[in-house]
Amino acid sequence: MSSHLSKQFDLELEGVRTRVLQMGGLVERQLMAAIDAFNTGNIEAMQEVVRTDAEVDAYEVGIDEDCTLLIARRQPAACDLRLVMAISRIVTDLERSGDKAAKIANKSRKLHRVSGQRIPRLSDLHHCGSLVAAMLQGALDSLARMDVDAARQVIRADKEIDAAFNSILRQLVTYMMEDPRTISEALDIIWIAKAIERVGDHATNIAENVIYTVSGIDVRHTGSAARKAEKA
Repeated sequence: MSSHLSKQFDLELEGVRTRVLQMGGLVERQLMAAIDAFNTGNIEAMQEVVRTDAEVDAYEVGIDEDCTLLIARRQPAACDLRLVMAISRIVTDLERSGDKAAKIANKSRKLHRVSGQRIPRLSDLHHCGSLVAAMLQGALDSLARMDVDAARQVIRADKEIDAAFNSILRQLVTYMMEDPRTISEALDIIWIAKAIERVGDHATNIAENVIYTVSGIDVRHTGSAARKAEKA
């Protein structure tokens, strides 16, 4: 590849990576908005989260097209090819995270439309959401800097998310045992907590792809990643 074409390829590749980071920032905001709306009962905010999902989907389609064109026109090799392939997987994880945020908003809207709320909004759920948002941000930061150490920190943080989810689950089981009238509401909140936890799994996937891109080592299904796969 000539020097001119090489520079042009680098610019195109950097442009795609920038769009991935923009998409990731949008998903971060979407997730936190969904969790905040669950706590406050802000129906308008829930609807906005759902509307934003179309923008996230558009990012996924556009970036996938860009990746396909890069491979077809530039025929990248080695690390560049790993990055293009990793980006294609990363946008899938981001799109699925956006889907989870939209579903959290929809489930929250259902909960708040039902009169007679019996379970207080758990502070642990908001804490879990904040941890997951930080994981997602950390994964995207590791992509921006191509930082393997930062990516490994994200993967290690998944244990903390599991612990927070288990704490929420224990609290909700207690509510259901003490008052069977809370069962339906508790199950909906468990679904929301599980959706938040799954976004943490997607953040882990992103971090794993960063490690693969930089080092060429596939760390999926090893250690904590293997335990995560067993939950899916």
